[in-house]
Amino acid sequence: MIISQKESSLVLPGWRNVGTMMRIILGVNLGMFLVVLARGTSRHDWVDQTFELAAYVEPYLVLELAVFWLLATWIPKLTTSLVITVVTVVTILCGAFTSWLIDGVFSERTLWMIFWGLIAQVIMLYYFHMRNKMLSPVVTEAKLQALQARIRPHFLFNSINAVISMVRHDPVRAESALQDMADLFRVLMRENRDLTPLSEEIEICRQYLDLEKLRLGSRLIVDWHINNMPKDALVPPLVLQPLLENAIHHGIESSPKTGKIFINIFLSRLEVHAILRNPYRAGNDRHHRGNRIAVANVRARLALHFDTEASLSAKIINSETYETHIRMPYRPQPKNRKPPLDKKRHNKDKS
Repeated sequence: MIISQKESSLVLPGWRNVGTMMRIILGVNLGMFLVVLARGTSRHDWVDQTFELAAYVEPYLVLELAVFWLLATWIPKLTTSLVITVVTVVTILCGAFTSWLIDGVFSERTLWMIFWGLIAQVIMLYYFHMRNKMLSPVVTEAKLQALQARIRPHFLFNSINAVISMVRHDPVRAESALQDMADLFRVLMRENRDLTPLSEEIEICRQYLDLEKLRLGSRLIVDWHINNMPKDALVPPLVLQPLLENAIHHGIESSPKTGKIFINIFLSRLEVHAILRNPYRAGNDRHHRGNRIAVANVRARLALHFDTEASLSAKIINSETYETHIRMPYRPQPKNRKPPLDKKRHNKDKS
């Protein structure tokens, strides 16, 4: 995970991180093209040498990345010096095996392949080391806190308004709602620098939606589909709540009709998917603009935690429904993680 890296570490951001793999592939191929340009004298030479080098470089690269993919859960347990040693040994063995597989013998070409493989290794390790400094925890957490700070004021004001609207005609229920708000904001105001279990994120969303139901009454219908949800999956904190807030503000509150919010969360191919749908009215530019802000906010926080492994898409369906689709890698909760503080169940009967 990008946000959890240590500044002084040379460990790569994750051998199974798609962003890491793409950067290595692009970096190695860019180096190969630079070698071709330096050696070739004409366009014809460049084409021939590109195909000649690619016949060795691409299998070498794919094999080495496949080995690192298999070692991905073991390498992070090693020290920095051992990581460099393991990477060097894998680079040498993969180069020798690729040369033997293509040529059938070990030759001078084998030594050249290993030499250039080690050069590429040094360059890529240095690149990730510098990138790691750019994504140091101080800078990254500052960005994360700034993004989350944009969420809390809106959430606070909407929740307070929801309670104020019922103080006079139902003070007992208002008192219970204030207790729910206290429990909820105790979670929201803590330092949310780390990923949180999906079950806790859903609990926050339920509390928020319950508070909104106090204000909107029967106009708000929530359709939950979370039977296939991986409760132990770790997700960025407040990744769903701002989208739900916008769904209510622009899809339910702006219309006198009853509206339904559809929430579907499930696990598929080691990826956590969250699909949210809410009513959409054509010509409501304020709705579209408000959703763009929320989507951009959540998308930025997904990138801080998961790099290119996560995505968020938003679209309008049949001119009546606005859908956001979040895709995140499945990161299970460690077994030794401390359980969250007990929170009052908010789905109990309130009198």
